[in-house]
Amino acid sequence: MKMIKPMKTIKLLALFFMSSLILTSCSSDDDGHDDDHDHEEELITTVIYTLTEKNTDVDDNSSITLTFTDIDGPGGENPSYAVSETLLSNTEYTGKLQLLNATDDPAEDITEEVKEEADEHEFFFSSTISGLTISKNDTDEDGNPVGIESTLTTGDAGTGTLTIILKHEPTKPNDGTSANAGGSTDVEVTFDISVVDPVK
Repeated sequence: MKMIKPMKTIKLLALFFMSSLILTSCSSDDDGHDDDHDHEEELITTVIYTLTEKNTDVDDNSSITLTFTDIDGPGGENPSYAVSETLLSNTEYTGKLQLLNATDDPAEDITEEVKEEADEHEFFFSSTISGLTISKNDTDEDGNPVGIESTLTTGDAGTGTLTIILKHEPTKPNDGTSANAGGSTDVEVTFDISVVDPVK
């Protein structure tokens, strides 16, 4: 009997230790699940880049919109790209980005979250059209650029692409390119665009 009691105690302690491990593991899994759930809530189905010509002579403030839509996400139906109009050569536009999760009703505006976590996000722009440049007008709390608001300036007429990338937790400051910034890519879209000479 004297030998059995210690063995029972050891077995009970072992069971208690294993139970603690299982509970800890479940708790960690649950935390991980919550993180995944938060990431799912941040799904970006729609990117809208609105360009408004900086011209005081234009009263109607007509805008050009570049819209990317992918409601069912990667692996589903092909996404759609739409550009409402051509851009004018040698013209300056104010640009504003909006990100939506259209799987929610009403659509969730992810742009607000990017603003709130501006120090962890940055947009990057690149174009294959010669002379087209984009500068970022907004900054995070440390003075580093974000890119929700921007200025797009065209050069000569031409055709090509405009790519917009949103990076999560990029290196800040960086050299202005997505490759140098590192981090992870939240969204990347490429539009076919044309720049034409104004009709005289």
